[in-house]
Parts: sequence; structure tokens; C-alpha cells
Amino acid sequence: MTASAMKRTISWNQLISFFLPLGLSATLVTLSHVIINSTLARADNPELVIASYALPLSLLGITERPAVLLRQACSALVRDRISFRAMAAVSSYVFACIILLGLIICYTPVGEWVFLYFFGVERELLDSTISVYRILMFVSIFSGLRCLFHGIIIFNMRTKWLTIGMGVRIVAMYLLSLYFITTDNVTSGRVGAIIFLMGMVIEALVAIWEGTSLLKKVIPEKVPGHPVENKKQIFSFYKPLLYSSVIAVIIGPSINAVLGKTTHIHLAISSFAIAGSLTQLVLSFFSYIHQIVLNFYRKDAKSVLRFVLVLSFIPGALIAILAYTPLGPWFMSHVMGVNAELMRASLHAMRIFMIMTLVFPWLDYMNGIIMLRGQTKIMVFSQSANATITVLTLFISISTVPDWNGMIGALAQSVGTLAELLVVVYVLKRTAEEPQPTLSPKNL
Repeated sequence: MTASAMKRTISWNQLISFFLPLGLSATLVTLSHVIINSTLARADNPELVIASYALPLSLLGITERPAVLLRQACSALVRDRISFRAMAAVSSYVFACIILLGLIICYTPVGEWVFLYFFGVERELLDSTISVYRILMFVSIFSGLRCLFHGIIIFNMRTKWLTIGMGVRIVAMYLLSLYFITTDNVTSGRVGAIIFLMGMVIEALVAIWEGTSLLKKVIPEKVPGHPVENKKQIFSFYKPLLYSSVIAVIIGPSINAVLGKTTHIHLAISSFAIAGSLTQLVLSFFSYIHQIVLNFYRKDAKSVLRFVLVLSFIPGALIAILAYTPLGPWFMSHVMGVNAELMRASLHAMRIFMIMTLVFPWLDYMNGIIMLRGQTKIMVFSQSANATITVLTLFISISTVPDWNGMIGALAQSVGTLAELLVVVYVLKRTAEEPQPTLSPKNL
């Protein structure tokens, strides 16, 4: 078969059957956060309780991100049991560092300094905030375990198992949420942390079960010609992803830190958390667009582009429906149990988030092309642009319109994402070479 013939082999049914399970599983991830926020919103002092959970959750993004990257590294590099053992060894180093960092934050003065002076936590909330993180720190470990085995599952086209694992996780979290609500035990942010940890443990167990089955039955001991055999090769692929993610993870904590200096601190943090969780619920379905590029772009670039073009309009339309029609207030008040003041502030923030919903699908698409070309170092520059513009927008907004509250965070995150997209577009226009195979001795 000629190259031109191969490029006409990708149908929309193939794209949908590959993408849909990934999108559903990502959506369910965000839905789990909506469940938690809805549970905490039923506390006697919802602003205080949600704030005590949201701040350590943003710190969790720093410790969890290196673990999440194991999914990308594993799906790209693991083809046999030898490469998996090398991947597992690298993963053990990552987990050890996460545990060490968590212990330092939870049980030394470093944690107090981080929450008091970086996040701007009020001293009376310090103990409850740290107690929440003492639970959340273990979420990173189980998240890393599930991502490690997700990499095996995705490469072997068993993407339905990501949806199955998330489905089981959501059911368990919802049942535990109902228990806390019906027994009137929603008294602190620790409730949200317990629900989150239990859900992550369950999802990790499902991923380990299926991934281990594939290792035993499908994956050979050694694939002839596969270049990945040791930890050094894994690290050479993993480190550029880690560097760019280190820059990215400062965005969330920076936003929450500045929101701690707004006119109405608790309202700002809570409204941003609710609006952000709903926006991410919509965007999460489209967070695997880069996987479509990685798996199908070389075969049929035009079909991939048309498919993404259709997808790109959906998140903005969904957020517009929530933000500008009665459906949004109804959902917040009846499903999430949000009070009137917090609902209004969340809707205002969600309207600003529409900028990000228009930008994100194309950013993920173009990041997929960059990864396909083996130019992942570019992501360091694009993430740097995102972080720089986000922080700059935060400082300008807090000094000029501090009464915007949660809208400040939404604006900063949206403008930062736009800046990241502009850098990626600029690089792609300047780069004319054809995509290079990701898995080659040269790139490793």
C-alpha cells in the first residue's frame, strides 16, 4: 500500500471509537471534583470549608503532576516487559520524592510558611488546611500508579478501561458523599480529601488489574528493535515533560494566593473553585485531543484537523449555556447546593472562563503536533509564557479591580492559556520540517 493510500484510511468512526472512551474518562475525573465541591457546599460555613479544601488541592497539583506525566511516558516508551521494568524503576523514584516532599510540608515549618505566606491562608485556617493536605498527599501516589498502568492500556487500545475505572470511582465517591451528607458530617475540608483519596485508590486498583493482565498475556518480554531498555532512556524522555510541568503547576497556587488578597477572600476562592470545576468538567472531555494527533495525524492529517475543528466549538457552547441561561443557576442551586451569593459570583467567573474554552482545544491539538515532531522542549517556552502572563494579569487585576474576586482568577488563567497558544502557533509557523517518529534512538 502506498503512503498516499494509507493517509486515506482513517474514518470518523475510528477517531470517535478511540477518542470517546478517553474523553468520557477525563470528564468523569472532573465530575469527581464537582461531587466533592457539591458535598462541601452543604457545610454550615461553605466558603470556609471549600477554601480549606481548595488551597491544599492546588498544592496537590504540584506534587501530583510528576506522577501524571508517567501516563505519557509509559504510553510512548513501554512496548515490552523490559521497558516496563525500567519505567517502573523511574516511577519508584518519582513516588519516593513525592512522599518526601509531602512529609516536609505536613510535618515541618515549611508547610506553615507555604500556606501562610504563599497561599495567604489565615492563621485560624492553617491547622485545618494542613490536616487536609495530610490526606491529599497520598492521592499523588495512587494517581501515579493508575497513570503508569494507563500508559499500557492506552497503547494497547483498551481505552474503555479508563472509562470503566473512572465509572467505578465516581459511583464510590458519590456513595461516600451521600453518607457524609445524610449523617450531617460535612464539617471540614477533610471530608473532601477523604472522598478524593478513596476514589483514587479504587481507580488505581482497576488500572493495575487490567494493566497487569496485559503485561502477562499480551506484552512480550522483548520487542525486537525497541530501543528502550534502561532507566537512562526513560529519564531522557521524561525530564523535558517534567521541566515544562514544573512551570505549569505554579499557575494554580499563584491564582489562589492572589485570590487570598481580594476584597472578599472566601467568596473569591470558593467562586473560582466552583466556576473552575464546571469549566474543567466541560474542557476535560477534550483534553485527549493530543492523543488523536499522536495516533492518527501521520496517517490522515486532514481528517484529524476536520475532526478537531468540529470538536473545538463544543466546549464554548456548553459553557455559554451554563453561564447565560437558567440552566447554570438551576444546576448550581439544586444539584450543587450553592447559595445565592456564591452562585452569582461563580456565574461571573464562568463567563470569563469562556475565553479559555475557545483556546484550549486548539492548544491541545498543536501540542500534539509538537510532541509528534519530538520538539517537546518547546513546551518549556510555551508554559513559561503561560505562567508569566498569568502572574502578570493577577498582579494587574488585584491592584486595579480587587473587587472582581473570583473573576480575577478566571481572567488570569484564560489570558495565560491564550499566551501559551500564541507561542505554540508561532513555533509551528516557524518550523517547516515533517513530524519525526517519537520512538527512535535519536530522540531517546
